[in-house]
Amino acid sequence: MSLDLQRTASEPITSVDMLLAGFRSAEKPRAQHRLGLEHEKFIYPLRSARSVPYEGPSGIGALLEKLAPGGYEPFRETPSSPAIALQKGMLTISLEPGGQFELSGSPFTTAREAHAENLAHLSEVKAAAASLDLQLVALGYRPFGTTEDVSWMPKSRYVAMRQVLPERGALAHHMMLMTSTGQVSLDWEDEADCVRKTVLIARLTPLLVALYANSPLRDGKPSGYMSFRSRVWDEVDPTRCGYLRAFFDGSFSYKAYADWALDAPILFLRRRGEYLRPKMTFRQFIREGFEGAPADLSDWTDHLSTLFPEARLKKVVEVRGADCCSAAMTGALGALWRGLLYDRTALDEASRLLPPLTYEQQIAFHDTARREGLAGRWNGQELHRLAGEMVAIARRGLERLDPQDAPLLEPLAEVAASGRSPAQAVLEAWEKNPAPEALLSRFTL
Repeated sequence: MSLDLQRTASEPITSVDMLLAGFRSAEKPRAQHRLGLEHEKFIYPLRSARSVPYEGPSGIGALLEKLAPGGYEPFRETPSSPAIALQKGMLTISLEPGGQFELSGSPFTTAREAHAENLAHLSEVKAAAASLDLQLVALGYRPFGTTEDVSWMPKSRYVAMRQVLPERGALAHHMMLMTSTGQVSLDWEDEADCVRKTVLIARLTPLLVALYANSPLRDGKPSGYMSFRSRVWDEVDPTRCGYLRAFFDGSFSYKAYADWALDAPILFLRRRGEYLRPKMTFRQFIREGFEGAPADLSDWTDHLSTLFPEARLKKVVEVRGADCCSAAMTGALGALWRGLLYDRTALDEASRLLPPLTYEQQIAFHDTARREGLAGRWNGQELHRLAGEMVAIARRGLERLDPQDAPLLEPLAEVAASGRSPAQAVLEAWEKNPAPEALLSRFTL
């Protein structure tokens, strides 16, 4: 997504083919396929469960200032605005609406390179945070407090989202302020390759949710879900979240994704240094324009960044189903999808792991995974065994593709073999000592 209030005018959209050309332009030869990691985490004060505001001597803004001398260029929406991101090469440190600290990593050939970059980032941020009496916490949902307790970050895009999304779903502010995740971005070769990979990501997402479920508490009590973060997405905006039906009925394509995106309401348009909020779908925008101006390709790029399906297409395909977990589990996330998607034999094996499901069956499968985690059962099979086989397929893929990446899967294999999602450890820690400060300190990065 663009960080900037300003936009560069681009070619007006005159046909859907122009939108499909954007996906085609992202095609890369297999030898050029890369992956990137995104890792969000919560920032809390030492010995406190209150959220950290942007302002103040130990605020999020101060943390960015501490990091900036390490070769980063601060990003500001205007010259007089506060810094909302740091950039160094292709690496960006940005802020989610509630101050969640996000690394958007550089694209790398190997998962171990991406993992090494994340470890270096965490070491740097932990040192800066410690000097401000702050700590980094790896959980998928804030276990204590409510949205009213969390400060909003000073980013204009979030003002627009804060106003519009609650009209679409009751938990929109929870998504923005209370959740934290890990994601992987991957490449494709051509449309057939994109279709196959995207559909497989969607089909396997419930197993990913169970493996990475790490958000069982809500406002200091068990929520009834191993991944409450995943549950939150049900009530954000059904037109832009979840699964596309086309993932499961054999009809997925570049055009199917574009048609789905066209029918989603616009969250904002960048105009005149502002975020405007017209009430129309993008399809209506192409047909009618706005304030006398046509929709253009920059508007489409912005729109794609405001869609949140479990497998999202932009210039890469994003895997979005994991809760924030430890650094080792985040490194395993990159290795998992490299092994599954970038080795052809593994891609074949993974495609046969689960039977074809209808959209309705997939929703039920997903709900089982987020409620019960690896302890759940689906269609007579234990989820931890299915997840373990998924990890094993990825390992075999990496051993053929690049054996040096395979050891990154060890933490994930251990989680699958245990039959215990990370959320189980959170619940046990809470039962032993429900004091907020004690629990947060137990899950620091």
